[in-house]
Amino acid sequence: MELSVKTFRIISALEAISFLVLLLIAMPLKYIWQMPQMVQVVGMAHGVLFIVYLIGAYFMKEKLNWSWGTLLIVMVCSVLPLGPFYAERKYLP
Repeated sequence: MELSVKTFRIISALEAISFLVLLLIAMPLKYIWQMPQMVQVVGMAHGVLFIVYLIGAYFMKEKLNWSWGTLLIVMVCSVLPLGPFYAERKYLP
């Protein structure tokens, strides 16, 4: 399977946006206004995008000849709210 850098950029942006929506919109709706429905939907979408991002990062390691250290940094960025945007700018051509 061949993953293009452009496709990984899209996955990266979607993963970051889904995380921000989860943290800034869905979680307040659940815990402040007792409306948990959005967390279920956005949480599932974010979970799928998170896994796809990690798999994509591995494919980018192979394609772009990243070191294991670079791959680790890119993977750690996936758990930081704006991390995927940083990884995209710093490590993708």
